[in-house]
Amino acid sequence: MTTDIVRVRKLERLGDHRLKLWFSDGRAGEWDFSAITQRDTPMTRPLADPAYFDRVFLEFGGLTWPNGYDWAPDALHADMAAAGALKVESAAA
Repeated sequence: MTTDIVRVRKLERLGDHRLKLWFSDGRAGEWDFSAITQRDTPMTRPLADPAYFDRVFLEFGGLTWPNGYDWAPDALHADMAAAGALKVESAAA
């Protein structure tokens, strides 16, 4: 039995710590990442600055910031699916 690894294929910055994400399984959704600004750690403090948060990029299908903070795409996908934030949508645009 094999399982496909879910990756983020595309992202769009929406402002206010929100991103729209398109996953490799054809689902997409918007997610509010402002909760990470509440974590007071050396890795998350810079993300409180909206300009720094918007420096997010994709690396190996996961969200990554210049300081090395990253978010596993499978965990993010699971959280978004559980919250009902995902729907089938193409990443082409």
